Amino acid sequence: MLDPVTLAVLKGRLEQIADEMDATLYRSAFNPIIAEAHDACHGMYDAATGATLVQGKSGLPVFVGAMAFAVKAAVKAAAGRGGMVDGDVWLFNDPYEGGTHANDFKLVRPVFRGGKLFCFLASAAHWHDVGGAVPGNYNPAATECWQEAVQIPPVRIVRAGVLDLDVLAILQANTRLPDSLWGDLNGQLAALELGAGRLDSLLDEYGDATVLESLGTLRERARRLMRDHISRLPDGEYAFEDMLDNDGVRDQPLRIALKLKIQGDSLTLDFTGTSPACAGPVNISRATAIAACYVALKHLFPDVPANAGVLDAVDVVLPDGLVISADRPRPVGGYTETILRMIDVIFCAMAQAEPARALAQAYGTINALSIAGYRSDEARRGQRWVMFSFFGGGHGGHSDGDGLSHGNAPISTATIPPLEILEAAYPVRFTQWALRPDSAGDGAHRGGLGAIYEIELLEDSAEAFIFGERGRSAPKGIAGGKEAALNVFRYQQDGGWQTPPMSSKMLGIQLKRGDRVRLETPGGGGYGEPAARTQSAREHDRKMGYVSGNLKEQSA
Repeated sequence: MLDPVTLAVLKGRLEQIADEMDATLYRSAFNPIIAEAHDACHGMYDAATGATLVQGKSGLPVFVGAMAFAVKAAVKAAAGRGGMVDGDVWLFNDPYEGGTHANDFKLVRPVFRGGKLFCFLASAAHWHDVGGAVPGNYNPAATECWQEAVQIPPVRIVRAGVLDLDVLAILQANTRLPDSLWGDLNGQLAALELGAGRLDSLLDEYGDATVLESLGTLRERARRLMRDHISRLPDGEYAFEDMLDNDGVRDQPLRIALKLKIQGDSLTLDFTGTSPACAGPVNISRATAIAACYVALKHLFPDVPANAGVLDAVDVVLPDGLVISADRPRPVGGYTETILRMIDVIFCAMAQAEPARALAQAYGTINALSIAGYRSDEARRGQRWVMFSFFGGGHGGHSDGDGLSHGNAPISTATIPPLEILEAAYPVRFTQWALRPDSAGDGAHRGGLGAIYEIELLEDSAEAFIFGERGRSAPKGIAGGKEAALNVFRYQQDGGWQTPPMSSKMLGIQLKRGDRVRLETPGGGGYGEPAARTQSAREHDRKMGYVSGNLKEQSA
């Protein structure tokens, strides 16, 4: 048995390998969504099962959860094509096998020791553009996966250490931005190369058997700690449901329903009451749904080690044919909106069992915005440009205080791209980037504030595309807290401001020089009864401009 000191050292060293892989990609990627927003992750996965062993602290947790399925998909593909050898790297973006959506390319590299497979290293990252009908690939009107992006099954991008130029040529032919794709791919390959070297050094130092024992011990520790936490919760069944605005094709709300059952040291998350798979792109695959559960549980039980042991004590019930268990060719490009709603219902159901552990709902949408066109200046005339970005909002209040203002979505540790980077890269100007007053849910601890973003086009013409949520169903409070403001998207045309017919989703918005688009994002829900909020806290909110009106109106 490993002594505690050695186990702690190995845990830190293994996590450092994943952290270094993350940093390598962030510093070398061409795409601001990776380089600045850190929409990527790296991890280590079990040789036999593909289960998560180690993840980095800065990578997206939802990627880490889904990558266990990606590793299994790569292994399955390799089994029918001669197996894997040292130096291979497998690449694909199939969201039904590896989770998330087609922008997220997964690379899987086997690590061999003495001719025997030791584990897998894997990388996932959001590529800027991979074909499809909409630049940036968030197509709110897609009714099948091929309208969203090119579909790449698991293929060898590197064969025994040699890059396959034929596969690279296919990838570059299916993007509007081939240079960006080449740079991001190189960054992922470099991250995996560094990770393999670091892991070899660690294994040489401590021995393969000792490191394997530490990995098994860390998973068992996560499982035991998770069961201990669950056993301290009151037994019972707790239900909650929430709605998506629509699927972008049919203007009808979609239900995400959960029954959370606690019995002893076992937890069941039953989503049977959720709406069936839909026509539009808010469907998600089973792999993505399970990854969303992993992320929610890590928020609720942050001290549990981040590996597959988190889910060993949890039974996730996902019947076939739901919007959260969709199969090909159902479109899944807007997966972010649906997993955010899954996290919301898990938080709110858990709040019924133990309010002090849960958080009120966060703003609940990434507001994926694409603006694309062609350069008109003499030096770059006709050059294609695609700006894609996501945006922040307020997090929910909690038992320890107010929610975070202008945070990123709770599916990730990504950051909102700085406006200076976006303005430098694309012909746009941010005319407003500010906190949104009156956007937070009231409560003993209010939610965080949403934000206002207003963007002006500096080119002759362009098209804009928005894929958001929370335009009709606001983020909820818990323990008596109030809901936050709704999401609002507007765009200028012919001197006036317009709103999308489906509130939060629209494609093909025609813009001309000087036109603007404007996002007013939701805040977070409140925690606790508003009457319990102190007058000094309300006075501070008023002085800071977080709320308007007088204190009496705010506390009413």
